[in-house]
Amino acid sequence: MPPVRRFLVRVLPLLLSALLAGCGAPTLRDGAERDIREAVADWSRTPPAQLAGIPLEGWAYEVSAVRRDGAGATARAELRYRLSGYDAAAAGSAREVRLTRDGGRWHVTGDRAAPGALPQLWDQGPVAVVRGAHALVLGVGQDAGTLSAIAAEADRAVPAASAAWPGPWAGRAVVLVPGSLERMAELLGRPAAEYRGMGAVTTGRVGAAPAPADRVVVNPQGWAELSPAGRGVILTHEVTHVATRAATTATTPLWLSEGFADWAAYRGTPATPEQAAPALARAVRRGEVPGELPRSEDFAFGGDPEALARAYEGAWLACRLIAGRWGEAALVDLYGRAGRGPWPVAVRGALGVDPDALTKDWQEALRAEFR
Repeated sequence: MPPVRRFLVRVLPLLLSALLAGCGAPTLRDGAERDIREAVADWSRTPPAQLAGIPLEGWAYEVSAVRRDGAGATARAELRYRLSGYDAAAAGSAREVRLTRDGGRWHVTGDRAAPGALPQLWDQGPVAVVRGAHALVLGVGQDAGTLSAIAAEADRAVPAASAAWPGPWAGRAVVLVPGSLERMAELLGRPAAEYRGMGAVTTGRVGAAPAPADRVVVNPQGWAELSPAGRGVILTHEVTHVATRAATTATTPLWLSEGFADWAAYRGTPATPEQAAPALARAVRRGEVPGELPRSEDFAFGGDPEALARAYEGAWLACRLIAGRWGEAALVDLYGRAGRGPWPVAVRGALGVDPDALTKDWQEALRAEFR
């Protein structure tokens, strides 16, 4: 055997043994990092005093990385918490905790959203809390009267959503009210222009897994421009999204999700199609009957507001047609089936017709309504 090969044969097993041993051994941290982690753990045992009014539980920071900078340090951590009585699972938030060393000990001096992470409402200022019978309203920079009025509206919206959606859900809602449109956009991580003119939006994951961060976020500027009736419709629409969250999946057509939420919102009101669907009424009377049910891209914000209005109005009228012709239970059944399988199978199973027939029935209903 050549000398080089003999050397490799002898050395490689030793290297492999050393590597394997290292894989099973814990990584040692220096004393300073250990002290920093302990300082964060001690500091985070209880929520800050300014959050005392919020019903928090399970509050904890899990440090994932530490970076020292002389007498200062930054800890990257994951905040976990639940809103007691409202959250089905823990909500998460990536945080950056600042510390300084003083008198031989590390002390936390600041806490903020980690770069690239969404802020929490309390990052924007002191949080006021209003509890309703069915809703928890958290606001920053808002007067008590505004928050109480929103809580009262949410208390009406939750039962309305439950009446439309008999499927299982918590029957409670969390409403966040930031101080401005710009602050709302910060919470959602999107440009403010996308929410201009909107009264509220809903956040949260779709699907059967617990949705820890299902929140209705109010745009205070858009909210102020709404009539009392409009506020009720908007909030019931958004709360219905919370109610149907577990049944909504990637296979659920967006028009069905948005149309069902509007159907629930208008269900207990005297609003007529002429009143609630003016953009679509104008289009139909011009002879512009939609060739298909609204597509997902039709609901994108930032484009033609008339086209967006027609998409929402058409979706609502499709759900209204289904509830009126096949029954409310059939509409609910269709929603559930659409989240579990292919759309053609869902339509045939719930309504006994194929998708093309449903589209034609909807088009005929539009012509009859707006002739």
